Amino acid sequence: MPHAEPSAHEPGAGIPHPYHLLKPSPWPLIGAFSGGLLATGLVIFMHGGGKLLMILGVLAILVTMFGWWRSVIRESVVEHAHTPVVKIGLRYGMALFIASEVMFFAAFFWAFFHAALEPKVSPINPDAVWPPPNVHVIDPFDMPLMMTLTLLLSGVTVTWAHHAILEGQNRTAAKALGLTVLLGALFTFFQGYEYVHAAFKFTDGIFPSTFYMATGFHGFHVLVGTIFLAVCWVRTVKGHFTPQSHFGFEAAAWYWHFVDVVWLFLFVSVYWWGGHGGVIAAH
Repeated sequence: MPHAEPSAHEPGAGIPHPYHLLKPSPWPLIGAFSGGLLATGLVIFMHGGGKLLMILGVLAILVTMFGWWRSVIRESVVEHAHTPVVKIGLRYGMALFIASEVMFFAAFFWAFFHAALEPKVSPINPDAVWPPPNVHVIDPFDMPLMMTLTLLLSGVTVTWAHHAILEGQNRTAAKALGLTVLLGALFTFFQGYEYVHAAFKFTDGIFPSTFYMATGFHGFHVLVGTIFLAVCWVRTVKGHFTPQSHFGFEAAAWYWHFVDVVWLFLFVSVYWWGGHGGVIAAH
């Protein structure tokens, strides 16, 4: 039988091979320059210098991200270059990226549990107990519980959007994605409110520093995930996703579910067990 040519709307239409061969792009070079600019700016800022170079580095990285991802979207939607082989590579890339993020959070959890299970004697903690006596911990069943319910509900709505895309119902998917973005923004608002009204500062000891590092890093991921899903909402409205080709959305959904799971660990271990579950004393 003769080989059937792919239609103009199928992934891989118009290219004679299934492989991920990229056209020349300026973004890797611009991205490397932007990263170096940001790193240099951070070093200067941390040594008492100005913020200008650091701000320029952040802006340069944002421009790089926008331009590079715009090129990736064009490869998929306009050039139909995301063949099944290419999609496998993209899936491996996203999975490995999430795995690297797991290692980040593992470090923060390690620091928290190390400090909690073996509290040290210090001027502000002479009895070596956890939580330290100078810290008024946050009630996990107040604002943190609201944040937990918000994220869990957002996990439901993003799954609803996924099923709608698989069934070709883009209008329903757009509604579900819009709800997810709103819930993500609501979570960020709740966390900001919690930080503003918290009774301890980052510099008040090991509990506040590990608390803010772990929850703040997670909050940054929620913000990134919300932007990621907002871009997917725009793409859904524009009709970029089909039941056969929607990995951009899948990557955002994977990332969002990862954020959900990390928060559940934070809620149980940092807010409840390590902050509200009772006093732990060193042996």
